[in-house]
Amino acid sequence: MGLPIKIEQIQQLILLIRGKKVMLDADLAQLYGVSTKRLNEQVKRNRDRFPEDFMFQFNAPEKTEVVAKCDHLANLKFSPTHPYAFTEHGAIMLAAVLNTPRAIEVSVFVVRAFVRLREILSTHKALADRLAELESNIETHDEAIRSLVSAIQQLMTPPAAGQKKIGFQLREKRAAYGRR
Repeated sequence: MGLPIKIEQIQQLILLIRGKKVMLDADLAQLYGVSTKRLNEQVKRNRDRFPEDFMFQFNAPEKTEVVAKCDHLANLKFSPTHPYAFTEHGAIMLAAVLNTPRAIEVSVFVVRAFVRLREILSTHKALADRLAELESNIETHDEAIRSLVSAIQQLMTPPAAGQKKIGFQLREKRAAYGRR
């Protein structure tokens, strides 16, 4: 078929809601080439294929937040229904339930987009962990450097009047040494 779909386009449709990476029913319907109404009808007919970890329905605050953040969802603002969100597994199940050639083909792109996003997040986590390790090392080094500077400053400070000097002292008068 050769769809002009790029994984990057799909990645932009993946949202983080309730700590899960999801895609909205309207976005998936558009990708799969069906109406949102038809997509949701198929979900209702096959409800046992969509447990909570595959799909959930937005509540009012979530819907408001998503509409405010995503320009392409502005038409949901006045909709009386709350959209459904599908996890990666839910999006794959949708393709199976819809069973259209386009849905099956696009589901491969959707899976790849979720996988790439997971890889990117894992890379960022590894970088964040390394950065935290470096910051810890810098803090340890900063403390050691501060201690070293403080010790040098103490050595450079002349002793106060009346304080006995420690170490080798030169005397100005040679007679004090008993010189002949």
